[in-house]
Amino acid sequence: MKEIAEIITKQLSSTVEILTAFVIGVGLIRFRHKYIKQISVPAHALTNQSIRIHFGSSLALPLELSFGAHILATATAPKSDDIGKLASIAVLRTA
Repeated sequence: MKEIAEIITKQLSSTVEILTAFVIGVGLIRFRHKYIKQISVPAHALTNQSIRIHFGSSLALPLELSFGAHILATATAPKSDDIGKLASIAVLRTA
């Protein structure tokens, strides 16, 4: 039973990490699109600050997903190194 739980949590962790990379990629594409639009049409309503704020908020979700993936990875057999990584991610997310 423990082996099955380890396999499932590793698979879920990997899936969440892939989803994290996808969300970051989508956020980066949206950022680039808005930034190019703002440069090419200066009268556009978007400002550099609003573009940066939108990009920053689009990075908040991947950070939470990464935190969840690390929780899943350390759920079955936590090592001191894994717990340290998890703690550092939690501190970054809180800050």
